[in-house]
Amino acid sequence: MGATDRLDRYQPLVLGLFRIVIGLLFTSEGAATLFGVLDRDATPAGDWPFWYAGVIELVCGLLVLLGVLARAAAFFSSGAMAFAYFTEHQPDGLFPLQNGGLAPALFCWGFLLLVFFGPGSLSLSGVFRRDAAPERRG
Repeated sequence: MGATDRLDRYQPLVLGLFRIVIGLLFTSEGAATLFGVLDRDATPAGDWPFWYAGVIELVCGLLVLLGVLARAAAFFSSGAMAFAYFTEHQPDGLFPLQNGGLAPALFCWGFLLLVFFGPGSLSLSGVFRRDAAPERRG
């Protein structure tokens, strides 16, 4: 068994941990925007596009964090971050380091990764799926 084989067997776990961390970070962005926590002022309700982005961040972040409808939530989140990058950041410069759009760019690509690779292990949907699966009799 080579080093690659040993690493490969941990892919579902590491992907699950990645999903949890990115979901937690995204949820904290939404909570900060909507509720004014974490040294940030709350955005007034209905303020376009920031309040709506906060709702997406909070709801989709929680779904990704918990691993419930994770692919759909990650797809929606990736699109929202692409929109944020191109409408709010990209006009100020081509590269994320120039325009302050590093977080949206990283979130966009991180969520896109989850769309294609799935939630990994440690997801609530995986727990429910295992419990709902009929037992096989040999």
